[in-house]
Amino acid sequence: MRYLHTMVRVRDIDESLDFYCTKLGLEEVRRMDSEAGRYTLIFLAAPEDVDTAKAGGAPMVELTYNWDPEDYQGGRNFGHLAYAVDDIYETCDRLAKGGVTINRPPRDGHMAFVRSPDGISIEILQKGEALPKSEPWASMPNTGAW
Repeated sequence: MRYLHTMVRVRDIDESLDFYCTKLGLEEVRRMDSEAGRYTLIFLAAPEDVDTAKAGGAPMVELTYNWDPEDYQGGRNFGHLAYAVDDIYETCDRLAKGGVTINRPPRDGHMAFVRSPDGISIEILQKGEALPKSEPWASMPNTGAW
């Protein structure tokens, strides 16, 4: 058995790609439109996984856009996606400057949570050992649900 992808339903392709690609840093690997099924699938991979993903060997995030509007609720019930980053403070700073709310700041230098435009929780983990505690993160409170 091999893990392939995690599917997330999205309401707005452009808004979702802005979050996942422009802000979070994932890269689009492939896209498929289905006229008969009335949906678009967009597969994304972390930068370090793009080549392997293109060859079919790395897990990806599948954004599913259904052309007929639906109201998706309960993104928190999905669980979360998790990504390891080289510098959690730099990543959270970049996301915050891009307008993303840091729901659970990296107070411990190890873990943070943000949400996608569709309410999906994204866990950001520091690669390796936690970074030393640093302000403003160390004293920043949680914001909303994560």
